[in-house]
Amino acid sequence: MLDKIKLENVLFLDIETVPEVENFAQLSPEKQELFALKTQYQRKDDVSAEEFYQRAGIWAEFGKIVCISVGYFLKQEDSRVFRVKSLSGEENQLLEDFKALVEGHFNQANHLLCAHNGKEFDFPYIARRMIINKIQLPAKLNLFGKKPWEVAHLDTLELWKFGDYKHYTSLKLLTNILGIPSPKEDIDGSDVARVYYEEKNLDKIVKYCERDTIAVAQLLLRFNNLKLLNDDEIVSV
Repeated sequence: MLDKIKLENVLFLDIETVPEVENFAQLSPEKQELFALKTQYQRKDDVSAEEFYQRAGIWAEFGKIVCISVGYFLKQEDSRVFRVKSLSGEENQLLEDFKALVEGHFNQANHLLCAHNGKEFDFPYIARRMIINKIQLPAKLNLFGKKPWEVAHLDTLELWKFGDYKHYTSLKLLTNILGIPSPKEDIDGSDVARVYYEEKNLDKIVKYCERDTIAVAQLLLRFNNLKLLNDDEIVSV
């Protein structure tokens, strides 16, 4: 199946998310109560909702997107170019920009969105945040009424599962065992909220997000036994 997919038809992506506000105390009393109810089964008995709030970014109802990095192969005759672009900053605008990109350049039936654990996290998170921000969903994210084979999403985690739905393999582990340069250098996902709110270093988050996007593209190449990208073939715009 994978060998029939043209790489230039795939939009690779990764998102970075943080809690919607920096501190639990900044939430309204009602939102605090709702967060406590939402997380009661994830928290240990001695961990309060306030202490657990640092993880709020993983839920679209309590978090927000601060960066979407995308990557795509340019159609070339004799060379290979992978272009990486990041949308970051104010959430409503970056979601509008992402929608415009998808609708303008990846809107055909043969176009696919690809992420690692995208079906469980990236794709639904983007869709939920678009609805919260009153943005109409692009066709590639609007799954209402679609049959599974009509959903234009690729998930490198799902591909690696080979039907074993209880199995989870992180991007860091998968790149390691497949000989792909690690995307996790100076920070990982657990650091993003701190870097955003305390260090106020969005550029650092963007670079991290771009490395993950490149790693997802490398995985798909590796699954097809194709040569990995080298630095000269990767262009940031």
